[in-house]
Amino acid sequence: MAVLVIADHDNASLKDNTHKVVSAAQAIGGDIDILVAGTNTAAIAAEAAKIGGVRKVLTAESDALGQGLAEAVTDLVVGLAGGYDAILTPATTAGKNFSPRVAAKLDVSQISDVIEVVSADTFVRPIYAGNALETVQSSEPKKVLTVRPTAFKAAAEGGSASVESVSAPAAPAKTQFVDQKIVKSARPDLGAAKIVVSGGRAMGSAEEFQAVIEPLADKLGAAVGASRAAVDAGYAPNDYQVGQTGKVVAPELYIAIGISGAIQHLAGMKDSKVIVAINKDPDAPIFQVADFGLVADYKAAVPELMSALG
Repeated sequence: MAVLVIADHDNASLKDNTHKVVSAAQAIGGDIDILVAGTNTAAIAAEAAKIGGVRKVLTAESDALGQGLAEAVTDLVVGLAGGYDAILTPATTAGKNFSPRVAAKLDVSQISDVIEVVSADTFVRPIYAGNALETVQSSEPKKVLTVRPTAFKAAAEGGSASVESVSAPAAPAKTQFVDQKIVKSARPDLGAAKIVVSGGRAMGSAEEFQAVIEPLADKLGAAVGASRAAVDAGYAPNDYQVGQTGKVVAPELYIAIGISGAIQHLAGMKDSKVIVAINKDPDAPIFQVADFGLVADYKAAVPELMSALG
């Protein structure tokens, strides 16, 4: 049994998602290799080699891989697939882009959003916005999985894997990189933050969202999130959205302010370690998953919280 884990990185550093997917690979069993595809991968490969339980790290470099073109990553992974029984990638935007292509080219079914590995061929994944769990047993000759990183603990350090270079495929003939605009923020990344402060439709305006949610987040050193309703109303940018169609987070502390708790939102944050909800509606669904609930108007509660924090 051999498992290939596709590393999650930004061409500068290895993301913690990789460690968590390695944990899923360890539950499957067998030899574990990590593929680092991008540009200037030496330092990232060295980080990956330190993850415990990893046999070797494969590196491949090209402009197309560095730009994250799904076609380029797909061709690379498919070319390596012959030596592996399972291919695992984090269920990130990038992973969800190329992983189905890999499965299609290998003529197998992908298993998405795995949150538990029961055995080498049996996996648990959420369905119906997380309201039910489905156990899937696959008889496919190769398993192609996207893994929800928030469901697994990060694999420990202490490894000393070898690093090998593999050839990158030719650039895709019909796809080219044009441009990308990356939002830069001094706040933690939403997907990896230990504390998240989220605002909902009750904010009423983008100005109110910025005046209430962002100062509290800065006070706590937290990332800023938002419900889909708040994003759709234009109160917050799309990359703040937490939920089934946004980002799935599982921080140590999640503070939901003015969020009713629609199923779509709960699917993206209900695995948080501690959930605090502030809402003036005592029947709001968010209170069903909250560890601490405060029935109050956020306009009074948040200033008091800010004052208590000093």
